[in-house]
Amino acid sequence: MCLAIPGEVVKILDDKRAMVDYGGTRREVDITFVKPEIGEWVIVHAGFALQILDEEEAQETLALWEEALSVMGTAK
Repeated sequence: MCLAIPGEVVKILDDKRAMVDYGGTRREVDITFVKPEIGEWVIVHAGFALQILDEEEAQETLALWEEALSVMGTAK
């Protein structure tokens, strides 16, 4: 099973690549399938942004991740 965590687009590098921030960790991702703008949130799988999320949905997902990690005893 693959899991995806929302990340915020912080820089558009060109028409196919963007820099996405995952809570302080930044990764370059392929944006061929979606056309996000700076400040939008995306779900990335295998290096490809597959869906744009609104910020509320992204924050709800992140809160669920934090809750799951705390239950498992591995929260930040």
